[in-house]
Amino acid sequence: MTNLGLLTKPRLSLMRLIEMNLGFLGLQFSFGLQQANMAPIYGYLGADEASLPLLWLAGPMTGLLIQPLIGAMSDRTSTRIGRRTPYFLIGAVLCSLCLLAMPYSPTLWVAASLLWVLDAANNVTMEPYRAYVGDRLPDDQRAAGFLTQSAFTGLAQTLSYLAPSLLVWIGFNKDAVDGNGIPDITRIAFLIGAVLSLATILWSVLRVPELPLPEEEKARLAKEPLTLGGTLRDLRTALVEMPRPMRQLALAMLCQWYAMFAYWQFITFAVARSLHGTSDAKSVAFRDTVLTVGQLGAFYNAVAFVAAIALVPLARRWGAKSAHAVCLLASGVAMLAIPGIRDEAGLFVAMLGIGIGWASMMGNPYIMLIDMIPPERNGVYMGIFNMFIVIPMIIESLTVPLFYHSVLGGEPRNILYLSGALMILGAVATVRVTMRPASGTTLVEAAR
Repeated sequence: MTNLGLLTKPRLSLMRLIEMNLGFLGLQFSFGLQQANMAPIYGYLGADEASLPLLWLAGPMTGLLIQPLIGAMSDRTSTRIGRRTPYFLIGAVLCSLCLLAMPYSPTLWVAASLLWVLDAANNVTMEPYRAYVGDRLPDDQRAAGFLTQSAFTGLAQTLSYLAPSLLVWIGFNKDAVDGNGIPDITRIAFLIGAVLSLATILWSVLRVPELPLPEEEKARLAKEPLTLGGTLRDLRTALVEMPRPMRQLALAMLCQWYAMFAYWQFITFAVARSLHGTSDAKSVAFRDTVLTVGQLGAFYNAVAFVAAIALVPLARRWGAKSAHAVCLLASGVAMLAIPGIRDEAGLFVAMLGIGIGWASMMGNPYIMLIDMIPPERNGVYMGIFNMFIVIPMIIESLTVPLFYHSVLGGEPRNILYLSGALMILGAVATVRVTMRPASGTTLVEAAR
């Protein structure tokens, strides 16, 4: 196989680097809308709190089934517009259509079904996009590339979390709802997301197109055309040959993503109890809490935006592993503190830790990974690495309903204690990973 990592790749200017990752803005705006609004939408449509994790299964299940397959397929794809670009465009169109439809869901099952399609569309785009960064950038720009994606994640989710509050601030009525209790401001926010999702992807692929494949790589792909059987064989081979440090990352990823998924599902219900003493999703106090949590989410994502930029030199100096462990520790401490906070100001302080951890989760693990994997398999290994994210989410979704009432007393604030403890365990597990790429140098050395 051709080692694509040995081919000359032109360095990108800062502006081109930003434009290359602009599609992540729309993609992550969509994810932010889900994180901020799906639990409330389910609540408006009558969902029981204990069932929330099961209703969120769409994301991890589609990620488990689709991302590895799409990643492997993109490695075998060769078109006039690139190997990754077709997946960006298909996913962006589907995502926009689902965002338009989601806030008009008349019943719980319709909303849950749309979330499955929406997450499938996002997953069609996500891992080819991450592989695109590995394909397009020279080694010394990869940290900047992945942490730029992390910065755009923070910026996009700041805007998505804040969108309903911004609409209220410019004059929309926060209590104007449809017959199912879904606020008008939620529908407008999803419309904005639909436009951004498609427009930013189009901008990225037009402004910074993929590099043309070398002739020897085209010849290899001609001999190994894209087929389902060949894709599945690539997946099986990659799993068997997975580098040992990548396997070691699995425990750290289990802890941090179980914790973060639980946090997203229950933070609104936990804050509703802490600030307003209510668990009634139909109450005005609960709608006020949704706006507050949106503002908190916007703030921690703004922190993530700044933190991701700061992490670029820190990852080079300390190594991505050490930087990531410290960031997870900050996030864990913040989660442990939130249940005891009784005022909004204190919650904003806690969001500093959440934001630092979130910035690292979206960037540093990929810096740790990229030097471990063969460049011609960037797509398949990025897809497999996503399994380290979605499997913890599936485990969380299936296990929390089993002990939510019996062990946690039906109290969402206790979920945050569990999440905080897992984040700290994730930091410990990260430190224990042995970072040695195939060349035999450490990742700290490679980053330098």
